[in-house]
Amino acid sequence: MEVDYRMAFDLAPIGLVLSRQRAIVDCNQHLCEMFGATRDQLVGQSFRVLYPSADEYERTGLRITPIMNAKGFYADERIMQRVDGRFKGETFWCHVTGRAFDRQAPHEAGIWSFEDLSARRAVKMELTPREREVAAHVMQGLTSKEIGRALAISHRTVEIYRARLIRKYGASSNADLVHRLVTR
Repeated sequence: MEVDYRMAFDLAPIGLVLSRQRAIVDCNQHLCEMFGATRDQLVGQSFRVLYPSADEYERTGLRITPIMNAKGFYADERIMQRVDGRFKGETFWCHVTGRAFDRQAPHEAGIWSFEDLSARRAVKMELTPREREVAAHVMQGLTSKEIGRALAISHRTVEIYRARLIRKYGASSNADLVHRLVTR
């Protein structure tokens, strides 16, 4: 039996995107359903349409480059935004993994997978873009210094954002914050 790669791409049980210069060249049906959009609404668009803010889109792009250069792939969990339909503008946690076709030019072309984590982890609090980024790293168990390096900010600034998150989530400690982020 011959494998139909187009059908496999279209029917994959995870959102898939082929990209070029941070624009969507092609995507599968699962991605369209996840973001509440049609293929025609997404193909040709910048990945920016999937982010809650332009700042998060820009900072993520900058963060991806050195990691892709070193490893050839990138993965994280971040808050994304539904594009259209009845849930337009709704934010949700998403696991994103990408592989560059050429690791020295990571945004030139690549393949990306998107997994909607909202069934396991809902976005309950209204967070700023930077709080969302810090929260994603806190859930990975990173220290303030490690988060600071990843986000190109000082560890003291990370500690301020971590304190805000603890206050917003009513957590009693960093471990409690992680638990609340993961279970809410």
